[in-house]
Amino acid sequence: MMGTCADLPARHRWVLMAARIVLTLRHPALVTRFAMRLGYLPNPAAPSRYNELMLWRKIVDRNPLFVTLTDKLAAKAYIRAACPELPIPETLWSGRHPEDLPVDLLSGGVVVKPNHGCAMNIFVSEGRPERAEIIRKARRWLDKPYGRRNGEWAYWLIDRALFVEERLDLASGSVATDIKVHVCSGIVSHVWAEDKPAERSHLFDGQGMPLPGRDPDYPREDQALPLTSRLLDFVRQAIALAPRIAGGLDHVRVDFLVTDKGLHAGEICIYTAAGYGTWTNPAIADRLARLWRLEDSAYLKRRHRGMSRLYAAALRARCSMQGANKVRDQMRTPPPE
Repeated sequence: MMGTCADLPARHRWVLMAARIVLTLRHPALVTRFAMRLGYLPNPAAPSRYNELMLWRKIVDRNPLFVTLTDKLAAKAYIRAACPELPIPETLWSGRHPEDLPVDLLSGGVVVKPNHGCAMNIFVSEGRPERAEIIRKARRWLDKPYGRRNGEWAYWLIDRALFVEERLDLASGSVATDIKVHVCSGIVSHVWAEDKPAERSHLFDGQGMPLPGRDPDYPREDQALPLTSRLLDFVRQAIALAPRIAGGLDHVRVDFLVTDKGLHAGEICIYTAAGYGTWTNPAIADRLARLWRLEDSAYLKRRHRGMSRLYAAALRARCSMQGANKVRDQMRTPPPE
């Protein structure tokens, strides 16, 4: 986990202190909501913990690629280019006007969703729900941007559209429905496999070994997803594929859909759980914080002017100091017996 700023030169410490005040005053609603949800006052200028790093991303790191990756339609093309052998659910239709939805597509098993948000899906089967109801709901979705409350700015810039996607026969009850892989600068931090209809899940480390602890969606120990050889095989396949899709991003979650035949591309998540994700095993968040390298962020890779230049220099210096501390700590740690 990232350390304090105590060992930094005074000029960098003062800059980071001033930046903390400025960012807190500029984003009082986000900082207040963070404190209410997570129980502590964050430092959005010099983040140390995983959730603080997510807040920093929302407030500071305006990487243009985030808009592409959060756009469900654009992300499909991105995944196809990065991992052409991975099956992707077929897009059957897309458009800006819900009234143009083809009637014939709604007679079978499909999913209707907008491209600019999360948890907005209509599962259609045998003509239900009715087309008029789908159009009414889709209009509401497209009429407003997603993510304003939680500062998820990349969603706001998406050219909003509606699309119809084939509905996969997910492997609920036999394997899982989703496998979600957290990747930091090409390194897998951990994996989350879940069976949504059965309300079960399991956590794994970066090598595919089961981890103790629960996730917030299915927190009880009796909601653990059964460990089978097929599940472990799919988890390891996801671990192999996810870094190719994540590329050099400092942090991203790569999601896969699971059928009995294998993995399919899901989504790319930039703001996991809107930045408020927690686990009952604190080692998971600690590992994410250790692996998340701010120096690999788009913000610290580009040139800045004026006060932003001073802030970026101070933050880079802090990252360098922390990197040196990590190496020193590793050298002090005795080898396993």
